[in-house]
Parts: sequence; structure tokens; C-alpha cells
Amino acid sequence: MISAQAWSDAQRLWEFQQMDHEPRPCSVGIGLGSHDLGVADVTANLYRRGMFPLIVFTGATSRTTRDRMHRGEAEHYRERALELGVPASAILVEPKARNTGENVNFARELLAGRGIEVSSVLLVSKPYEERRAYATARRLWPEVEIVSASAPMTLSEYADSIGDLRLVLDMLVGAQQRLLIYPEQGFMIRQEVPDSVAAAYEHLCSEGFTSRLVPAN
Repeated sequence: MISAQAWSDAQRLWEFQQMDHEPRPCSVGIGLGSHDLGVADVTANLYRRGMFPLIVFTGATSRTTRDRMHRGEAEHYRERALELGVPASAILVEPKARNTGENVNFARELLAGRGIEVSSVLLVSKPYEERRAYATARRLWPEVEIVSASAPMTLSEYADSIGDLRLVLDMLVGAQQRLLIYPEQGFMIRQEVPDSVAAAYEHLCSEGFTSRLVPAN
């Protein structure tokens, strides 16, 4: 059972992760690999709306995806986008990245290697990792404009889509931890964290939602 307090804390973290950027035309759309095919759906929809002429799907596999996405996250995303009507000529696949930093760096290298000039990126992630993805891209690719996007879902809707509420709360806590510790390690820019969000994070940690935490040093 998830207590009312834990749900309220999770809702606060969820809302903090939303960047509330308005999608606008960019040089390229980058879909960050994960277990969530919804990222591919959002990226394909944005392409069909004319938000970018080219997509890069980036991602290898992780402990979460190695069984269900054995061909690699980026390749599964590509297949999903093709099903949704995106032409193959508009999709590049980066199959080696295993974390958000590598997603950004490897996608950047792939585009540079093909001589594609990039001044802006529409960065598509899972809803609970918008801010983390944005902060990482700003640190690693500071010369381009970053616009964040994800599926427009509530926390309740997302938890229902995953089918494991506790896992979703664990992932929210993990995403928040990285916002707190990664700036000092040089992995992302610093984001101001409101006291209420910090308190919600600490409370969820104390309640045991810690399976996605990483060592702090």
C-alpha cells in the first residue's frame, strides 16, 4: 500500500520534473531510450506535427529493458515510429548509449559525423525525467537550445500505464536524487530545488522508495 503522504510527495516530485516547455520547431528531435515506448510515440507525433525534420533515437539496453527490448531501446523505438508512419529516411539510430549523458553525447557525435548542423533540440524523455534530461543536455551541449517534451500524462495515468506504482515512485526518487548530486559531479547543470520538493524527496527515501538510488560519491 502507498500512503496518502507518499502519494502526495510523489505528486510533488512529478510536477517538479515537468519543464512545461511549449513544443516548437527545432533542428532535430532526440528520443531518449528507456523501457517506455511512449517516448517513441511522442517523438513520432511531434515529427508529424512538423516540429523537426529528423529524429535520433538513442539507447542500448539496461537491466529494465534487456529482456523486453533485446534489439536495443533505440531500435525498438525506431520500429514503433515506423509503425506510426514516420519514414525510415527521417530516423537515425544510436544503439550504444547506456545513460542520459551518453544519450546526449552519442547523439551529438552521430549528427556531427553526418555533417548535420544543429542549433536546437527537441528532447523527448519519460515524463518523470524531463528536468533531468534537460539539465544533462544543457551541461553537455550548451551551445544549442534545448526544448523538453514528454507524454502529457498525470502521475496516476503514468502509474497505470506501467502497472507498478511502487516502481514508479522508486524511479521518481532516483530521478530527483540525480538532480541533487549530479551537478557537483559535472553531469548536469544545477537546478534550484524548492524546499517542498527536497522535503518530499527525503520523506520518500525514509519510506523506502530507494531501489533506483545511486551511490552519492
